[in-house]
Amino acid sequence: MAYAFVASDTHVAQQAHRKLVERYGEVPPEQAEAIVALGGDGFMLRTLHAHRALDLPVYGMKLGRVGFLMNKHRIDDLEGRIARAHAAELYPLEMQVTDVSGKVHRALAFNEVSLLRQSNQAAHLEVKLNETVKLETLVCDGILVSTPAGSTAYNLSAHGPILPLDANVLALTPISPFRPRRWRGAILPHRTQVTLRVLDPGKRPVSATADFHEVRDVRKVLVKQSDGPGVRLLFDPEHNLEQRILDEQFAPDL
Repeated sequence: MAYAFVASDTHVAQQAHRKLVERYGEVPPEQAEAIVALGGDGFMLRTLHAHRALDLPVYGMKLGRVGFLMNKHRIDDLEGRIARAHAAELYPLEMQVTDVSGKVHRALAFNEVSLLRQSNQAAHLEVKLNETVKLETLVCDGILVSTPAGSTAYNLSAHGPILPLDANVLALTPISPFRPRRWRGAILPHRTQVTLRVLDPGKRPVSATADFHEVRDVRKVLVKQSDGPGVRLLFDPEHNLEQRILDEQFAPDL
């Protein structure tokens, strides 16, 4: 099997990269049958973004601080591990941002799209689902739209729900909401288009981020699940992504 190895720039990941190439050889991603990513979850997200168009399965090995999307790092039996792996199909969110100058920005997110206040002033946001305004004014530090794969990340830290991988839903979660006080977010059908309008972008500036792509001074943000192809993320069968997400709901606080 032909592999393309990609590694974060940490010493431990680069060292593992050299050993794997010595053992298995490597080819460019365009000629590979699978991509092996060495690093943490942040590096995995960058790998998915960089190579999504190739439609190749991606198998990660944890060589970073956070490894929810990764498998254990082992040199031996790579071909067997990949052959036995379970595939999780991940579908990204599309973010379309209009900034205060009228410029339109687009980006994809496999974890979440988040809006955050840029100053000491709380954000004032209008929340619309499809063509219906659900909240005329949400006063908060921010808000995020999360995929099931991303629901255990920033979304969980903001007290959002953990979503089963095959649930076909998205999480809409406020960050430190002040008004309405009792609104704690919503679970949305995955085909919902979420429109978030910044009500006072001059006095209360807001930034928008899709995974690691940030746009500052935004006026309006549209978020929806992409209609394009997803990516196949491979996991060892004893600890696949669906099981990891389920286990997170019973994990004790650390």
